[in-house]
Amino acid sequence: MARPLADVVRITWPEDSAAPPPSTDAALDRAIAVLRRGGLVALPTETVYGLAADALDEEAVAGIYRAKGRPAGNPLIVHVDGLPMARSLAGGWTDAAERIARDFWPGPVTVVVPRGPRIPDIVTAGGPTVALRCPAHRLARRLIARAGFPLAAPSANRSEAVSPTTAQHVLAGLGDRIDLILDAGPCDRGIESTVVDCTASPPHILRPGPLSRARLEEVLGGPVEWSPAAAVAAGATRSPGQQARHYCPRTPVEMPAEPAAAVAAHLAAGRRLGWLTLRADDPDVRRLAASRDLIVVPMPAEPEGYAIRLYATLHALDERGLDRIVIDPPPPTDEWSAVRDRLVRAAT
Repeated sequence: MARPLADVVRITWPEDSAAPPPSTDAALDRAIAVLRRGGLVALPTETVYGLAADALDEEAVAGIYRAKGRPAGNPLIVHVDGLPMARSLAGGWTDAAERIARDFWPGPVTVVVPRGPRIPDIVTAGGPTVALRCPAHRLARRLIARAGFPLAAPSANRSEAVSPTTAQHVLAGLGDRIDLILDAGPCDRGIESTVVDCTASPPHILRPGPLSRARLEEVLGGPVEWSPAAAVAAGATRSPGQQARHYCPRTPVEMPAEPAAAVAAHLAAGRRLGWLTLRADDPDVRRLAASRDLIVVPMPAEPEGYAIRLYATLHALDERGLDRIVIDPPPPTDEWSAVRDRLVRAAT
């Protein structure tokens, strides 16, 4: 018998209110009841929607892997409500982790530190470190605080698929595999957190994200290393997001050096396309956009805005039954490293 779709509960918290309305606290209490019995709850964060289970319950965490079809060697990020909970889960707390947490938490950055004895093997893929984050979304923090335990919460999507930035994305991908979805509207940041290995000297970025290397170096007062090859080698059992193929829509994605030429060739072959472009006013783009077989999506020219729109755009194009999605390569600068990382993996 097919499993019923997860319930979707709309939750709100007005910006000018110190506490959420009673209906939202009631929804959080319902989510906590699901989590306490070992169930799975999709919840909003400022980055993407996460698929949460009690991080200290090995069987509950195993449910995350089953629901996502996630490889057992891919570790999870543990979400906390603040520094005291984070320190209680670590086997050691480095100076780099302390500085990052004090300056950027709550926020879209994850610190990798020595693992404490409370964390089950399944969370860390058997590794000696644990990835910890305090989300900026205050509903997520309130849920963790009211529950009294940390949450293992990777993105709420099938393994390798495009991450969800709305509750509707979660419902479409995992609706019959989980128990409850808390809908707080679209995510603010749009891509996953920056992950920093704070056990290395100097610290290493294992996954680029909304928090830039420049800002990290400013706070840490020294260099922070980042290279894709080094991150994969160092982060195999320390950070998610290391697979060569990841963040992929069902529609094949390519990121050619000459996107206008690639689009013209696909159209000549009779293919239907989506095109994410940074050059919507270019004469070649405008000429090709006249084709009925092409959907041109102008993307923001700055990385923060691009990141916010990226996954939602890929989800939308994936529903159009296209043959290809073509994407302009982003600039090869540090500011664009997180967007570039997601696009390279999506096009693999």
